[in-house]
Amino acid sequence: MRKGTLKWDDLRVFLAVVREGRLQAAGKALDLDPTTAGRRIAALEAALGQRLFERTADGYVPTEAGRELVTPAQTMEAQAMALAGAAAGEPERLTGTVRIAAPDGVTNYLLVDACEALVRDNPDLNVQVVAVPRVFSMSQGEADLTVTVSPPSTGRLTVRKIADYRLHLYARADLVAALGPVRSMDDLRGARGIGYISDMIFDRELDYYSIIGREGEPALSSNSLITQIRWCLSGYGICILPEFIGRRHSELVELLAEDIRLTRSFYLVLHQKDARDDRINRMADVVVSWVRDALSGGTTV
Repeated sequence: MRKGTLKWDDLRVFLAVVREGRLQAAGKALDLDPTTAGRRIAALEAALGQRLFERTADGYVPTEAGRELVTPAQTMEAQAMALAGAAAGEPERLTGTVRIAAPDGVTNYLLVDACEALVRDNPDLNVQVVAVPRVFSMSQGEADLTVTVSPPSTGRLTVRKIADYRLHLYARADLVAALGPVRSMDDLRGARGIGYISDMIFDRELDYYSIIGREGEPALSSNSLITQIRWCLSGYGICILPEFIGRRHSELVELLAEDIRLTRSFYLVLHQKDARDDRINRMADVVVSWVRDALSGGTTV
């Protein structure tokens, strides 16, 4: 994205329009008239040299350039709020209850320490984590924050990319030793496959069993990644696992590293009505920061 001189006042309006979907509602949220809000958006688009919104009958829909601007704008917003709180001498404590929904691999390996840090630093906060084998409904209030492996394409949602992660093929070391040298997939024909139940895969990004050159259902399949991990750790077969999980278990060996190397991404999703909530936004920043650190091999895992 080509950047000119960006002003925080313009970015404030940009985020409000992303969250509200309409100039009038965004202006009301910021105590601005719609004309002024429209001028701010036009000034920002002129500074960047790109259209940030498509004007539709349903309101303002972010373009690709607009979606790319959301995360840096939210970062600037968080910094501005932190400075305002520091100037006022107010502690940045979070209160109430927040519910985070995520796939079970994320909840068990990436969110454990993040959630403990949240409640440790904010004694009046309650964190609820829901391990879900499906996509939660944000519009029905099932969760405040949702971690997904694909960005949703419908709904009044604010989507923030957290980071990419890698997946490899793993098996327990003694199973690999029993198979002998593994130089190609042909050398793994005697090993059971472990994976997802094909007709219960809730996201196409998780449909990678066929990538290892096997047809039909895995010999052992489950809609739970944790169950797949337990099978793999027990030496019952070979399984494609995220690297952030594989490196936690020294008994697992990575197989065919040059041939099987997948990349997927995690996204943080908020309903637009919740994206106006300072408490939710600040918690989103904490979750994103901890998950990014965990994926990079930081000490928070």
